[in-house]
Amino acid sequence: MNLANRITLARIILVPIIMVFLLVNIDIKPLEFGDDYSITYNQIIAAIIFIIAASTDGLDGYIARKNKIVTNLGKLLDPLADKLLVAAVLISLVQMDKLAAWMAIVIISREFAVTGLRQIALLDGSVMAASTWGKWKTAVQITMIISLLLNNFPFSFIDFPFDEIISWLAVLITVYSGFDYFFKNKHLIPVQ
Repeated sequence: MNLANRITLARIILVPIIMVFLLVNIDIKPLEFGDDYSITYNQIIAAIIFIIAASTDGLDGYIARKNKIVTNLGKLLDPLADKLLVAAVLISLVQMDKLAAWMAIVIISREFAVTGLRQIALLDGSVMAASTWGKWKTAVQITMIISLLLNNFPFSFIDFPFDEIISWLAVLITVYSGFDYFFKNKHLIPVQ
């Protein structure tokens, strides 16, 4: 259990903590700015924890590669941590009526499909590196989640629906990146 793996494990441990802050109603008056913006303290805390957890995504891999401590455990835990973090928060956002269920289903389904393709690649003796579209997908999903957690802050002050736009963009890029992975790795899928 090296430093990189501990960081990855910490990201997994933060998932239920984020969910508690999102789904358990603590009866404290929300923070309000004027008549148009209101946010619960739970959401603020959950957003901060999510940002910390999401920021460790690249850190653990960087540390592992730099210090030459890449392990099979790390290769297993890192993508699992990413999927758990995103899926848990998306499902929580659906529960909170901040994200359409179909959007969460599309995003989570893509994650499962690409993970399955990665497993097929591993069985074939190859490793699927993250694509440029996959990296964009991650960045846009994280931006979407933060925007939804913060109730479209600061864009709500100018009545700009950034949270809606970024949600649609996240779905589109997620679907496209999924197709991109499957198209570029179609040789891994046996067709008879």
